[in-house]
Amino acid sequence: MADAGNPNEAPQRLWGGRFEEAPDALVQAYTSSIQTDLLLFRHDIAGSRAHARMLAAQGIIDTADAATIIQGLDQVESEIESGGFEINHELEDIHTHVEARLGQIIGADAAGRLHTARSRNDQVALDTRMFVRDAIVQAVGAVRGLQASLIELAERSLDVYLPGYTHLQRAQPVLFAHHLLAYLEMLDRDADRLVDSFARADVMPLGSAALAGAAYPLDRQAVADELGFEAISRNSIDAVSSRDYIVEFLSNAAICMVNISRLCEDVILWSSAEFGVLQFADAFTTGSSIMPQKRNPDIAELARGRSGKVLGHLTGLLTTLKGLPLAYNRDLQEDKSGLFDTAETLIGTLHVLARALLTAQVNGDRARAMVDQDPFILATDYADYITRTGVPFREAHGVVGRLVRLCEQRGCGLSDLTLEDLQSEHPSFEADAVGMTVQAALESRDIPGGTAPSQVLAALEEAKERLQLKPAGQPSSQPPSQPAASSSEPQLETGLNRAQRRAAERAAAKQQGRR
Repeated sequence: MADAGNPNEAPQRLWGGRFEEAPDALVQAYTSSIQTDLLLFRHDIAGSRAHARMLAAQGIIDTADAATIIQGLDQVESEIESGGFEINHELEDIHTHVEARLGQIIGADAAGRLHTARSRNDQVALDTRMFVRDAIVQAVGAVRGLQASLIELAERSLDVYLPGYTHLQRAQPVLFAHHLLAYLEMLDRDADRLVDSFARADVMPLGSAALAGAAYPLDRQAVADELGFEAISRNSIDAVSSRDYIVEFLSNAAICMVNISRLCEDVILWSSAEFGVLQFADAFTTGSSIMPQKRNPDIAELARGRSGKVLGHLTGLLTTLKGLPLAYNRDLQEDKSGLFDTAETLIGTLHVLARALLTAQVNGDRARAMVDQDPFILATDYADYITRTGVPFREAHGVVGRLVRLCEQRGCGLSDLTLEDLQSEHPSFEADAVGMTVQAALESRDIPGGTAPSQVLAALEEAKERLQLKPAGQPSSQPPSQPAASSSEPQLETGLNRAQRRAAERAAAKQQGRR
């Protein structure tokens, strides 16, 4: 093959025949997206290989040209992976860079045939759909990893209880593990949303061309099969102009980051001296440039902060899309920077928090003391006590409210009241109501979803089975610290992995047929 050097030596835009002068340098710099979309090079080259093979199979280009193109694309991919690929902003984007470099390697004639029946419009839609599919697979795996860490931390802290809060005011005692499992449920829904969105990204748009479809006898299904897509797009205009599959990923990522942010807010509070309930290992905290004593939970703070950035990317793309007429408009170039940053932020945040939580040490004595020293944290339990004797709860609520006022006047807690004190407000109190215990209060919440120790244990076991952290029906064991897949969701594969699996299955079936 001929090798004419790198793209800097001979800029070759994919357009320009009707133009008498080159774009102004400012225009070139303003319209270039290569610094952003270079990240799509593997998806772009995989799509080009599949397209070339299909063109040859359909007799649209020569088989020899297709083989030469594919060999050249392999070299381009190798150059980009090795870091030896040079960028030229005159070439605008990754698609142009790949084709220009391909022309230098195999000659302009053969390379020029690759773009037959294809536009950058359907090409970029293909690349971003492939990226979104892969990002979903990685994000779901990272969500499962964080869930595994929450389960591990919960199992290490089964005897720990602390105040549950409403309005950031102490409310009722709950098991620390129960609190952690609340986030596991949120993350479960996050994973479900991501899994559900996979099918809508899993649609192959190539063949739509600029907007009207290609004027060649393409085998679009063959390309979809090679790239591992479940379906091909049904409308060429929709295929090149819609970005709702990106919006959906950004939306799901934003919801997940908000849930993560709430977890991080709790972690930050628990890490403070005022709470003193949780501490990360030194490797997952940072210090102060002026105060030697500080151990800052910066990972949690950054995660909380970066949730805002992800929300911004979602809002930005929705705003970009809201006024666009059909079909393609250059505004859509702005879909990628937010997409890439969101995927990196979401997946990276999930991974680092999963690692950090595995190092967390829980100060159970401090957590329990926050409950034991609260004079009124069992107020609802006192109301429940007389309600169970037949007193309407609204009446019971008022009774205990008056008892709280009595305690405030005396400077004591509900557990300090005598039977006489209790019966002064209502005769339904009996001796077993005096000195009510936290353990009894916890155990009384013995319904599915409640904070009773038996229910929390059952919830942990069910979660471990659901996340395949232990075989169904087997005794409990310490969950692994590595991310796990959930048996309750469809098996997600990257598109190319799925394509390889299906190719192997077809080959095996064909071989079986020969026998």
